[in-house]
Amino acid sequence: MKNTTFKLSPLAKALAITTAVALSSPAFAQEEKEVKEKDVEKIQVTGSLGSLPGQDVESVFGFGKSILETPRSASTISQEQMERFNVSDIDELVAFAPGTFTQSFFGVAGSLDVRGTPGEVYFRGVRRLDNPGNYPTPIGASSSVDIVRGPASPIYGPAKIGGYLNFNPKSAKVGRGQYLDSPTGQFSYTTGSWDKNVLTAEVGGPGKLGSKDLGYYIYAEQENSDSYYRNSETDQTVVQAAFDMDLTDNLSIEFGGMYHKYDGNQNAGWNRVTQDLIDNGTYITGNAKPLDADGDGSISHFEYFAANLFVEVDPLTEDGSSFSDEMALVDVGAAQLGRDQTLIAADDVLENEVTTFYFDMIYFADNWELKNQFFYESYENLNENAYGFSQSHDAYVIEDKVVFATEYESDSLFAQFQVSPSIRYTDFESGDDFINEFFDRRDLTGPSTALDRRLLATRAGFGYSNYDIGNYLNLGLAAMTDLTWENGWNIVLGLRYDSVDVESTTPGGITLFGGDEDVTAEDKEDGISWNASVSYKTEFGLIPYITVAEQATIVAGQGANIDVENIPGGFFDTSELFEYGVKGSFLDDSLYVALSIYEQERTDINAQSTVTNNTTLNEGTEFELRWVVNEQLVLTAVYTNIEVTNLTVLNGGGFQFGFFGAEDFANIDDPSIFYGGTPNGNTAYGNLSAIKAGIPENTYGLTATYDFLNGYAASLSVVNADEVSSGFSGAVTLPSYTLVNAGLSYQAEDWSVNLTVKNLTDEDYFRSNFPDLFGSQIVLPELPRHWNAKFTYTF
Repeated sequence: MKNTTFKLSPLAKALAITTAVALSSPAFAQEEKEVKEKDVEKIQVTGSLGSLPGQDVESVFGFGKSILETPRSASTISQEQMERFNVSDIDELVAFAPGTFTQSFFGVAGSLDVRGTPGEVYFRGVRRLDNPGNYPTPIGASSSVDIVRGPASPIYGPAKIGGYLNFNPKSAKVGRGQYLDSPTGQFSYTTGSWDKNVLTAEVGGPGKLGSKDLGYYIYAEQENSDSYYRNSETDQTVVQAAFDMDLTDNLSIEFGGMYHKYDGNQNAGWNRVTQDLIDNGTYITGNAKPLDADGDGSISHFEYFAANLFVEVDPLTEDGSSFSDEMALVDVGAAQLGRDQTLIAADDVLENEVTTFYFDMIYFADNWELKNQFFYESYENLNENAYGFSQSHDAYVIEDKVVFATEYESDSLFAQFQVSPSIRYTDFESGDDFINEFFDRRDLTGPSTALDRRLLATRAGFGYSNYDIGNYLNLGLAAMTDLTWENGWNIVLGLRYDSVDVESTTPGGITLFGGDEDVTAEDKEDGISWNASVSYKTEFGLIPYITVAEQATIVAGQGANIDVENIPGGFFDTSELFEYGVKGSFLDDSLYVALSIYEQERTDINAQSTVTNNTTLNEGTEFELRWVVNEQLVLTAVYTNIEVTNLTVLNGGGFQFGFFGAEDFANIDDPSIFYGGTPNGNTAYGNLSAIKAGIPENTYGLTATYDFLNGYAASLSVVNADEVSSGFSGAVTLPSYTLVNAGLSYQAEDWSVNLTVKNLTDEDYFRSNFPDLFGSQIVLPELPRHWNAKFTYTF
């Protein structure tokens, strides 16, 4: 048993006191407020759970167009949907949105892979600091999540090719310009398998500060949970506040922020991967030979170098003669490996503290809107893994964006225009320690010991693979227009110019192979982004569209850093999109369908980051259906077909560096002869077409929820994914699977309970883990059947 203690951070305590004062103060008494709203077409269907795409969404182009009218493949998942299906992390969104299947980033759901490549995360339409796997992105404080596939609009600045998630925090407004009618809030407690403990509290409502109208919404979450995986647990605190205030009839402000502290760990999964391990759970046991010469309990880089365990080979001809005796295991045997026995050591840590703040001012005058968006975010990250990887990130970003917007209407044309200058400054200090990263030395049937534990640079203070301190300044200017004719034609055009000035320094004496002198690089690059879309709204409800775009991309690392060695080769690149499709709304706007076909490409092989931004060609088809059959039954169906080609390999002579596993060697029957080291080389030998691994060619998703209209409701979600190669060489195949989640909820007047069983059929399934580099050596076994129960009291 585990004793659970919930502790409030200083910020959480301050916000709790603020909330209590706000609720008790006469200045926050309820007052009716009449608000002039824009005449925006909205689709309202009883019992829809906010699933239909008729509401205005500004996160795609910035014009407040609905998903239905937007000529891009995009989806919105509402708070009601996430609550009904008990969605707890962003990886579960694959059931609701096509194109979002995500490989494992060492078990941390930081951002989605969108269209097969790492995506961005936005907060209220502003890009956050890079987070591929620094910490799990919290979703409980969101009123909705927008998923946009393909590069971002020019108005939002440089972004990755794949797409992005935009989180809309819970706020004091229920509609455009309309405050909550009265104070409201709720408490919830979630329990479940493996001692899950999550406590949330939220409160919001209208009020006045002096004579000014004000709205507020405050959300807090505290988690203290164990995990299915051994040596793993989660402790985190999330506090979010949003305030909206009318200063005059024409001027309003919106401000708030989020604080998130996370303590957990990454999970590399199983090591010593063979097809027999995947198919039958049969694991090769045995101990690596000792290398800790000084007896301090850890293996230093220099002790590893002395053993010569990192060997470049050709897997087609290798017969074991290239391997030294030090690479061979001793006491070799076999065992059935539990899916909870993974590469997590007792002292592995993943700690992250992130602070986000925004302050927007919106001014209306006649047909003009002037919006100034200020955004700040910082994080401190520490990641340590005994098998030989550590990193630390300390970064912050400040962005200020001004949007001038106006509109013009004639008898046959409605035209909207935006002009937006912006400035974004990013500051970083980032260190990575990955040389001598040996996954297979540890026998997972026992604990991590001095036989596999490496002395990490984050603990020793030196020995980093790379360490960079620097900053970059992005100045941008964008313009967009949206032209809609009465006859159904619509054109969206956008253009953006960016200039990026970067400086980065590697301090002397801190990296493994660097000298004692500081090394500095700096450069300035610029680029153009543009977007052009044409659509036509037919009389019978179909809207065909075509979009072409070119998007600038800043190629940064996992800690928002730009490495010294990457600056001369280029850190600024472009992505290209060609997409066409058709959308439609039928049956009195209760049925929505969308089909898109696309080709996306990142072009610059030299300016890539294998962690955050590969050079790829992505081609695929996406289908989405949302149907509110009646006020009781809501259905969604999604389908993704995708192929991702690694252009670095295809255009670079057929070479992809990676680590080899047992199945890569046709001439070696006993892989224990090299499990103490790491054979490496060109993993493209079995993948001449350079298709990226770990991404199913076909993925299907289905959700259904039925409201019995007596307080009870049921939910079901099903995801089916094709078999995939675990690594780039294709030597190991991960089987196809069908994942089923089912839930039952009951809603009374002021309380509710939701019981969800995830992986109902107890399917054995896997996700590949960093397949381009490590896919033949490690793989993540996913969770077996488990349950969550959420109890909520609303007031």
